[in-house]
Amino acid sequence: MSRIKETNKIEILTRSVTLDGVQDVMFDRYAGDNNTQLEPWQKLYFAPDGLTLVLPSLNLLSFLSAHNTNSSPKRLLDKRKFKDAANACLSFITIAPTHIPFLREGKPIQFGRFDKDVDPQSGVYVHRSVARLDKGIPNPKIRPVLPLPWALRFTLTLYPNKEITEQQVMNLIEGGGMALGIGTFRGVFGKFRIASWE
Repeated sequence: MSRIKETNKIEILTRSVTLDGVQDVMFDRYAGDNNTQLEPWQKLYFAPDGLTLVLPSLNLLSFLSAHNTNSSPKRLLDKRKFKDAANACLSFITIAPTHIPFLREGKPIQFGRFDKDVDPQSGVYVHRSVARLDKGIPNPKIRPVLPLPWALRFTLTLYPNKEITEQQVMNLIEGGGMALGIGTFRGVFGKFRIASWE
């Protein structure tokens, strides 16, 4: 029995992407249940070293693919067609590393500790506000915020497919960066622009 030799190589696109923040980023990491109360610093995302501030790559993938929350396709594309683009992003894109460090002047931003609601080392500050639930019920929110300047640098891999192009992915990231951004209270906080795509 002879084997068929495959001569066609699959072209996988790999791009180094840098995002520059244009608005502070607000964090509200979920504790895993609705009863556990976290201290403000515990609502940040950390690298395994416990010091470096990061954005999980899954958060960026959700930014490109979520159906049930606001995502770039859901926000920017036709309501009848956004799921196709979101599904294509989920299927054909990978983002690395798993923990994407926040950078300032090219160096990872490390958190120290809060002193009167501000961390002098990273500049992270505590934002206090009150959201109103149904029937005007107050819902106090205490969340940490990373101020400008910040940047994220990661590798985006786009696998060959017939559903979404590199230009469409770039448009979703660029457009969603201004319309939504990253973190929590998106649209107000976490806005960014593409600084490089190489």
